[in-house]
Amino acid sequence: MKTVYFDHVATTPVDPRVLEAMLPFFSEHYGNPSELHRLGREARAAVDAARAQVASVLGAGEKEIVFTSGGTESDTLALAGSLARYQPGHLIVSAIEHPAVMEAARALNRQGWDVDFVPVDGDGVVDLDAYEQAFRDDTRLASIMFANNVIGTVQPVAELARIAHEKGALFHTDAVQAVGSLPVDVDELGVDLLSLSGHKLYGPKGVGALYVRRGTRLQPVIDGGGQERRLRSGTENVPGIVGLGVAITLAAEQLPEVGPRLESMRDRLMDGVLERVPEVTLLGHRTQRLPGNAAFSVRYIEGESMLLQMDAQGFMVSSGSACASGSLEPSHVVLALGLGAEDAHGSIRVSLGRENTVEEVDAFLEAFPPVVDKLRQMSPLYVKG
Repeated sequence: MKTVYFDHVATTPVDPRVLEAMLPFFSEHYGNPSELHRLGREARAAVDAARAQVASVLGAGEKEIVFTSGGTESDTLALAGSLARYQPGHLIVSAIEHPAVMEAARALNRQGWDVDFVPVDGDGVVDLDAYEQAFRDDTRLASIMFANNVIGTVQPVAELARIAHEKGALFHTDAVQAVGSLPVDVDELGVDLLSLSGHKLYGPKGVGALYVRRGTRLQPVIDGGGQERRLRSGTENVPGIVGLGVAITLAAEQLPEVGPRLESMRDRLMDGVLERVPEVTLLGHRTQRLPGNAAFSVRYIEGESMLLQMDAQGFMVSSGSACASGSLEPSHVVLALGLGAEDAHGSIRVSLGRENTVEEVDAFLEAFPPVVDKLRQMSPLYVKG
């Protein structure tokens, strides 16, 4: 049985070209970038080259890129690091942030910071009026994700950043899902801080970056040897950093071709599910969403059951955020759209990648409706109309 991977929001396979670039830095060019001998200089040159690659794709300066262990660390550094110099005041996040931002905000709340979680509409778009009204004189930071990992909705980041700056606050965006899938230019967006992660764009796990606009004051959350301009101590993950540089470059080069193709397949999948399966709700904005993300709430059955049944059919999908796997709680993102807990439990996410095909989408559309029907027949909640 052929297996089809439809869970690219959770992680992506490492591109063979990325792996090829990384391999020499495990066993041949294995020096510590802080050392001055030849191997150290080779490693430093590789890190600097990767920094230039990341900066080029984002439209940033090389000194504005800080390498981290991934999106979670980048988000934590952005929130905790930018607020460390202030007395506890106020910050704003959206109600549908990734747990990396949510938990960083809650940790700050335990330290005395007031946190406002601004609502979203039924499509998952931040309520601009509520957002603007949430600002206070002591609001230091607003953090709104670029694109949501569960429902795929893309936010009007440039407008959100403009409002934050008018109110005298910094603006951070978790762009982990956006970078590699959408055009991202930090000057056009006007953001002060932006997080990204390697494993979401066909790079390795365990490496990410934080864009820090020149002049933005940041204090480290990891102290030690003072690497990354004293913003992130620890010997650099040279193979991972090299891989991130190559991966983000390849993603940017392929985006003009890959983006429209993924959008077409995504729309084919969304339309097919809505046409073939009754009592299904599309989650997220119909068009203002990630190119490969299709998410649904299927009434009367649980997402985990659909996931396991589709896995048995050879399709790997998700019942929501993989970062909260194992939790019995309904997705806070789906609840924020106004759906009840029962409908939130029935959510399923299909996320396409650049290696997927129209034939795989069509095969999914053949396999999914019988699975839903089978599970509904077993559900005590379902009464066939």
